[in-house]
Amino acid sequence: MLDQIHWLAVVTVLGVLEQAYFFLQVIYARRLFGISPPKISGPPEFERIFRAQVNSSEYFPIFLALLWQAGLFFHQGLAAALGLLYLYARYRYFMGYKASSSERLAPIYFSAGVLWILIAVSALGILHFFLSHYVGLNILQLLTA
Repeated sequence: MLDQIHWLAVVTVLGVLEQAYFFLQVIYARRLFGISPPKISGPPEFERIFRAQVNSSEYFPIFLALLWQAGLFFHQGLAAALGLLYLYARYRYFMGYKASSSERLAPIYFSAGVLWILIAVSALGILHFFLSHYVGLNILQLLTA
């Protein structure tokens, strides 16, 4: 079974490391700008870093759930590739937001697009499973016939 999920596990660990990097950036920004917890406001430079980290953390559980569903029900390789694209887009989002609030837009739209693709792939995989398992209808065989 591990050979069916190893790429998903790699992308998951990379995602956790990316989240840790974002957390560390907030810690460094707090020190740089002298903002002690629990304060979350300060200069715009700090607030952009803080918002980028919080926003990325908010979407991370959604990303993980979709990554694993797409990988388990559709195709591990495709899900892992989409996962890497998502993580890259999130990194670009974070760095863009850190520089300027307007530079976050293209990467956030791209990462949202990747999430929508993961939703579609997950739904198709789950639909195929239910149809083949409970109804006996194999969509893939019908499409290739």
